[in-house]
Amino acid sequence: MADWQNLSDRVNNVAPSATLAVDSKAKAMKAQGIDIVAYGAGEPNFPTPDYIVDAAAAACRDPKNHRYTPTAGLPELREAIARKTLRDSGYEVSPDQVVVTNGGKQSVYEVFQLLLNPGDEVIIPAPYWTSYPEVVKLAGGKPVPVFSGAEQGFEPDIDKIEAARTDRTKAIIITSPSNPTGAVWSRETIKAIGEWAVEHHVWVVSDEIYEHLNYDGVKTAYVGAEVPEVRNQLLVLNGVAKTYAMTGWRVGWTVAPLEVAKAQTKLQSHMTSNVANVSQRAALAAVAGDLSAVAAMREAFDKRRRAIVAALNEIPGVHCPMPTGAFYAFANIEELLGKPLGAKGSVAHTSQEFAALLLDEGHVAAVPGEAFGAPGYLRFSYALSDEDLAKGMRYFKEWIG
Repeated sequence: MADWQNLSDRVNNVAPSATLAVDSKAKAMKAQGIDIVAYGAGEPNFPTPDYIVDAAAAACRDPKNHRYTPTAGLPELREAIARKTLRDSGYEVSPDQVVVTNGGKQSVYEVFQLLLNPGDEVIIPAPYWTSYPEVVKLAGGKPVPVFSGAEQGFEPDIDKIEAARTDRTKAIIITSPSNPTGAVWSRETIKAIGEWAVEHHVWVVSDEIYEHLNYDGVKTAYVGAEVPEVRNQLLVLNGVAKTYAMTGWRVGWTVAPLEVAKAQTKLQSHMTSNVANVSQRAALAAVAGDLSAVAAMREAFDKRRRAIVAALNEIPGVHCPMPTGAFYAFANIEELLGKPLGAKGSVAHTSQEFAALLLDEGHVAAVPGEAFGAPGYLRFSYALSDEDLAKGMRYFKEWIG
């Protein structure tokens, strides 16, 4: 491209989604006839429950769903999300505090557009979801990672968070259960972060998309319930994608203080208008229903969780703690770096190089830890069939030799 055709610094400074890049390459290799086992994308392999699909099919035939609806979402859906918040999170919100978005990612993008001015800082406990730093940068902000390793259960330390705070700190992100680690942060940690945010006048962005995927009796703690005082500076991000196997339906939402919700509605009115009505009707059926569908999926995930962690720890040089939430295993592969690997004796010096070799030679797709602020790790999604999970672990072990 000519000099005058240069794209904006804003977009040039943003890294592509590593998760989707790995998934795209794996799909391209599959299309060439290569037998690839993909642990990349965080996408349940279950179909959306029938009663949700039936609601969508009926909505297609109703002409009222062929038109624009309010930018903030169908009133019935916003009301159902408010009731769901009380049921699951344990505190009341008004439907007027709810803004329905085109998937959870739009919610993540929009909240930082609302909160940040150039140079504002956002504390991001690491390992973090790959898109957080990028959406902060897109809003002109500065990501400030605060790392906590496996020896801490990947759970942030409030003293490290305080040490990262400056006079430009505008927000902090909470993600529990966590993508990529599968860690569920304790009530004590959630409460400490909420109280710290209240004391220092910091916005809290709480991503609760995996809230119902817990194991071993561990429960999700909600900062809005643990610290009621934080609610006037709390933005909760959520959606139907993970709980109801609805990644392709693209329905998420934000629950925020009323003035923030109004501002988000204003922003969204210039971006996408309303979310597709049929998808909103499907989400209404999901959110207004019970959690029996997720209970069945969680049981299957639990079995796969145990299987993949056991298989990973049987591979020499791989160490993987047992996650208690979401559907990810986060494995340390540092012992394998700098060593000959596979039949070709290939050498990887970083986990990013390792992931590339594992895909190209071992035909196993995983996301490198660099994408999550955690070099030396690989993330494996176990939201795939039992057969593929076992086959991919066999490929991995055979490739290591």
